[in-house]
Amino acid sequence: MSAWRRLQVKLRTAPGFFASIQLTRRHARQYGPLTLCRSLSTGSPLQNKYFKDLKAQLAGFRKKASDALPGSSWTPLLVSPNLPPARVDIVIIGGGVVGWSIAYWLKQKEMIREGARILVVEKDPMYSQSSTVLSAGGIRQQFSLPENIHLSLASVNFMRKINDYLGVMNEDPVDLQFNQSGYLFLASEQGAQIMEENYITQRNAGAHVSLLSPTQLKQKFPWINTDGVVLASYGLENEGWFDPWTLLNAFKRKAISMGVIPCHGEVTDLKCTTKMLRSDSDEIMAVKRINYVKVQMLNSLEYQPVECSIVVNAAGAFSGKLTKMLGIGSGPKDSIAGIPLPVEPRKRYVYVVNCPDGPGLDTPFLIDYSGVYFRREGLGGNYIAGVSPEEAEEPDTNNLEVDHQFFEEKVWPVLAHRVPAFEKLKVTSAWAGFYDYNTFDQNGIIGVHPLINNMYLATGFSGHGLQHSPAVGRAVAELILDGNFKTLDLSSFSFGRILSQEPMLERNIV
Repeated sequence: MSAWRRLQVKLRTAPGFFASIQLTRRHARQYGPLTLCRSLSTGSPLQNKYFKDLKAQLAGFRKKASDALPGSSWTPLLVSPNLPPARVDIVIIGGGVVGWSIAYWLKQKEMIREGARILVVEKDPMYSQSSTVLSAGGIRQQFSLPENIHLSLASVNFMRKINDYLGVMNEDPVDLQFNQSGYLFLASEQGAQIMEENYITQRNAGAHVSLLSPTQLKQKFPWINTDGVVLASYGLENEGWFDPWTLLNAFKRKAISMGVIPCHGEVTDLKCTTKMLRSDSDEIMAVKRINYVKVQMLNSLEYQPVECSIVVNAAGAFSGKLTKMLGIGSGPKDSIAGIPLPVEPRKRYVYVVNCPDGPGLDTPFLIDYSGVYFRREGLGGNYIAGVSPEEAEEPDTNNLEVDHQFFEEKVWPVLAHRVPAFEKLKVTSAWAGFYDYNTFDQNGIIGVHPLINNMYLATGFSGHGLQHSPAVGRAVAELILDGNFKTLDLSSFSFGRILSQEPMLERNIV
């Protein structure tokens, strides 16, 4: 497909005025990138005056449309001046923290500013629905799978030295506001044995964790009611919480400084070629290769087909939608093509509460055995709290509205029982965000999709994508540039486990 396209724009302004303008390849060669709301120097006073008049007419049209709809946020669709390039090497779909981490590590590994052309496409430039910035911002080592523990250890080491990695010359240093207060998991009689098994796995993987009896727990944190608690697990270092927005912007700022191209748009189509191949099990498979990514510009009729060699699906909660565009999951149920990418959005509420008499500066990120959690949020008796709903109670994902009754019924009673001071708390604000929830085993999916030989997956982290993003980004960059994992072996997170129906179940899901 040619990078030059014929663009026809028809504008209707005041009654009696109608103009049709056709901009062709010849004009593009003469004037470079074309933008309607911009004066174009043609060397002809008459033409210059014409374009100035056109600009004034268009401005008048916008004002009339805006005046006709008082209180409306609607604006006329414009021709975007920020089209992405027509050809790049790698397109990363998803400009959250995982996508920008991958972009950074790709550039860091190649060490050539003008090397691979990398485009990051993000449809939500304000990050109003981003899983990254709407999360609780925690990082922990207390997982049950060694792979997740190693991801945490590598990521926290990155965060400790973040300015060595993401510092930009003549820019302010990165301050993650990392509060290393540790995670505190509580176990009932039913969960005590699992906690002990997890503790052994964590220690063997290099994590620094301590088991506490109810008496020891009460001595360390006198404000806790230990009723029902048989055992507790407390992270001694490299655990706590940080500012997600700062980490996202640090990756983004550094990657752009290294030559990565940002784009605010939405991928609405993927153009492929298909080859029929026979698998080891003698199954005939239609294997696709993506040639073009169609990027629809925001608030505009304009779009750009972007030719590329590699696509990275880091679209988080909406990554399953991308693979559906390619027919993944729509084939016969007993075939590979009939297995969808098992990632979907799940809505989670986060409540901000105030309790002047609540726990102080030593407050950990506490996870009750019921699943209810809370942590300190700054100073002044502020905390954030929440819980993941039961499978049968999953809220509607068509919006990000907060259910305050959910807090009254599911969260507050547990908080007040575990910390008696929380009987007097007050909800001051709340928000909702999406998990990129892997319905198969609640763990990340990393690697090439078997039916799309140039699409790399980095999704399905089910709530721990933010904390693992530094290590995941490096691993995906290694897979792309080196052909295999170098730093951490994450091959067990491949799509292959879904094909073989062998889940990697994480027992410490929050």
